[in-house]
Amino acid sequence: MQLRFVESESAFDYFAATRSYLEKHGRPVAFYTDKHSVFRPTAKQPRAGAGTTQFARAMSELNIDVLCANSPQAKGRVERAHQTMQDRLVKEMRLRGIDSMAAGNVFLPEFAADYDARFARAAASPHDAHRPLRSDDDLEQIFRWKEQRKLTANLTIHYERSLLLVEDTRVARAAAGKLIDVHEREDGSVILRHGGQQLAATAVRKDGHVSQQDVESNKYLARILDQVRRDQLARDDEALRMRSLTLLQKKRLRLDMLRRAGTDVDLEALRAHAARNR
Repeated sequence: MQLRFVESESAFDYFAATRSYLEKHGRPVAFYTDKHSVFRPTAKQPRAGAGTTQFARAMSELNIDVLCANSPQAKGRVERAHQTMQDRLVKEMRLRGIDSMAAGNVFLPEFAADYDARFARAAASPHDAHRPLRSDDDLEQIFRWKEQRKLTANLTIHYERSLLLVEDTRVARAAAGKLIDVHEREDGSVILRHGGQQLAATAVRKDGHVSQQDVESNKYLARILDQVRRDQLARDDEALRMRSLTLLQKKRLRLDMLRRAGTDVDLEALRAHAARNR
């Protein structure tokens, strides 16, 4: 009922396939799946929330259950269809000279129509249990990767090795110190929401790097540098707990931390202390 060639079985690829299915057939009562990590959490603390995955969370928003089979034999009809596809479909593509994923996806609707015309059988019951999509079922919004992050007092958020700087507004100030929703689209763009409202934000650095272009084009330089300083101090504090550092290295690191922290100390005394410990 839905065929697609993809690079891997990722959540976003399942989102795309499921969205096509829902737009064509409507909402089923449930999806009967295997125990792939996309459908069933394998981590002790799933990122989509306690005991769920991003796919299961999206299905819950659509009021669709996800039932996981305990064995391949439990969903034998699907497994037999997979076996047929891996044999017949590959041979059909070879005969047509199809050797790329893009060309394969163009061919799949034609193959599915021919396959159904030749091998489909009428269901035992003519009743269609699919429910139509509701007017408030925003599939573009539902099929996003959703997590929560804490908005700092400086109105910044760390997400996927990036620092997001939230625009200083009344709504943003009210959300400071609270968890806000972080939505990521398939193209990697990020949307921040709190209390049903979207927060404007700018990604100012990635992997700990701030480019000159970021600094020149962003009017929030003071907040950016303050956040960078805090991050550096946190990394240094973690380094101080490393057993591999010598006492001399730790002394120098503490002096460097004092300078960046803006502590009111005598710089000449610091220099003399550092010189004695070289």
